[in-house]
Amino acid sequence: MKKRVSKKELRDSLNQDIEQYLEKGGEVHEYQRGESGLDNGRYHETSMTFEQRQERTPVPEVLKAIDERREARKKTPPKKSTRRAQGPKKKVIYDDFGEPLRVIWED
Repeated sequence: MKKRVSKKELRDSLNQDIEQYLEKGGEVHEYQRGESGLDNGRYHETSMTFEQRQERTPVPEVLKAIDERREARKKTPPKKSTRRAQGPKKKVIYDDFGEPLRVIWED
């Protein structure tokens, strides 16, 4: 089973990767708050528009079929339970503490 990387090990690994990137001449650019969301000083036009809701395609025949199946399932008669032939029944006699004492058969 592999040992999971702890948060400390992950943090150290990321810091090491950042240091290597900066040592090789990599640069980190700083931006003003909210500036990265702008395109040439303006917001992206596609992200600001709201489209019309699409009309749903009516499918009454499908809905009707679903409702009919649901109703048919509700109308099925419950299964009749098969009763055992009446015969003697086992009865357990308990003492005052709830412990079984003996078993007797009753008609």
